[in-house]
Amino acid sequence: MSSSEAAECFAKHEIVPDVVPVGPNKLLKVTYGGGLVVDKGAELTPTQVKAQPNVEWDAEPEALYTLILTDPDAPSRKQPKFREWHHWLVVNIPGTQIAKGDVLSEYVGAGPPEGTGLHRYVFLLFKQKQKLSCKEPRIPKTSGDNRAKFSTTKFVGKYDLGNPVAGNCFQAKYDDYVPKLYKQLSGKK
Repeated sequence: MSSSEAAECFAKHEIVPDVVPVGPNKLLKVTYGGGLVVDKGAELTPTQVKAQPNVEWDAEPEALYTLILTDPDAPSRKQPKFREWHHWLVVNIPGTQIAKGDVLSEYVGAGPPEGTGLHRYVFLLFKQKQKLSCKEPRIPKTSGDNRAKFSTTKFVGKYDLGNPVAGNCFQAKYDDYVPKLYKQLSGKK
């Protein structure tokens, strides 16, 4: 994918400036179950994205990376008073081995409230300058606590991560999976 595709995607969907001041040069390859590929802002459903995806990029084998999935449209794009609600945050990823990174926030799929229209879900990848020691609370997939009012820009600044090296996004609106997700986030099964 060319760098212009990544820049166009982030400009078209106003991820620059809503989430980051500068967009990435490369697109992340994000694949959900059944081979469903995230395609530069195309619409997917909460049902389709409920399980953690496979994320791939051209990594430097010795480098460490940070991966963020965030929704800048909480509770809606018109009134984003909880901007951003982060869905996934992993630091110290060696190469492309996400499972070996330090999970600060376990993956939670899209859960836009009913009647709030399309939300943007933004994947961002940063190359770290060194291993990070993060004091942020560890958030399990069964909790919505400490996910609202996240700021990618502040997190990136705090840990000197610079500009994203890759990214991608999709959009989603409410479907009948969302109440199940809300039940999961309340700690109930």
